[in-house]
Formats: sequence, C-alpha cells, structure tokens
Amino acid sequence: MDNKFRKSLKFSLSIAVITFVLAAIFSVISSSVLSGVIWIIGLVIVFIIVFIGVIFDMLGIAATAAEETPFHAMASEKVAGAKEAIVIVRNADRFASFCNDVIGDISGIVSGTASAVVVIQLANTFGYSEGSTVQITISVVLTSVVAALTVGGKALGKFFAIHSSTKIIFFAARVIGWLEKKLKVRLLSNATTSNKKTR
Repeated sequence: MDNKFRKSLKFSLSIAVITFVLAAIFSVISSSVLSGVIWIIGLVIVFIIVFIGVIFDMLGIAATAAEETPFHAMASEKVAGAKEAIVIVRNADRFASFCNDVIGDISGIVSGTASAVVVIQLANTFGYSEGSTVQITISVVLTSVVAALTVGGKALGKFFAIHSSTKIIFFAARVIGWLEKKLKVRLLSNATTSNKKTR
C-alpha cells in the first residue's frame, strides 16, 4: 500500500508540475496571439481551444472504456498503432488524467482568459469602454456560449468515447506512434498499472 501511495503521489506531483508549465505556455501563447489579431480571429481561436478540450476529454473517457483484447489481435498481426493502444489502455488512469485533468482543465482556463481578451477587443471595436453595459453584456453572452459549447461538446464526446472507444484509441495510438517515429521521442511509457481493472 505504501509503495502504491508513493507512486501515486509521485505521479500527482509530476502532473501538477506539467500542468503548471503547460498552463503558463498556453496562456502566454494565446495572449500573444490574441493581442495581435482582430476580434473575429480571436473568437475562432477561442472556439479552437474549446474544441481541443472536448477532444482530449473524449480521449480520456475512451481510454477508460476501451478493451485490450482487440488490440492484442492487431498487435499479433503487427498492425501499426496496436502496441501503443495497449499501453494506453493499460495505463488508462494516467492517460485519462493527462487528457481530462491536464489538457482539459487548461483548455477551460485558457478559453476563459481568451474570451475576456476577445470581449475587450469587440467592445473597443464598436467604441464602448471597458466596464460599460454593452461590454458586460457581450462578456455574459460570450461566456455563456463558451460554457454551453464546452459542456455540450463534452457530453457528445462522452457518447462517442463510450460507444466507439476502440476506434478512438486506435486512431490516437496511431497518431502517437507516428509522432514518436518522426520526433524520435517516446511519448508513452511501457509501464503498466494495476489500477486498470481486468475485463
């Protein structure tokens, strides 16, 4: 139990550090990009950030819902991406934590920050000062739209994640395998975890 707790604590701390670094990077990049574009482009960027959060949330759910068996059959036939898929399913808790908690939460935070920048740009474009009734109205509307798209998109993503988990994880595994080959960097650990329940 102590060994499992230490491993869990180590993983939690590493995830916290990764989240801090990625959040800082994404915030700086989004703020820099948004400051140099018109509000309509900024709005598109906000929607892209929301879309990224929805996709990664779907990937995290799919990992926990997927079965290993189909990928073992693929691996025996040396199908590209099968081995990576097995690693993802065996480490579903960590993969889901990264996708849902790290990327998903960062996307939510960054989309909120980006929305605030777009609101100010939009209000200034139409000649309204910060804190005006129009600016507040735009802020409420845009925040509501972003929230609705996020929640609705994640709900739809969960449906596909549960009912098409094998296809989703296989696609993700092939993309990761391709990236590892091109970048010559290992993105997935071969370590397995006992937290994945036997099916």
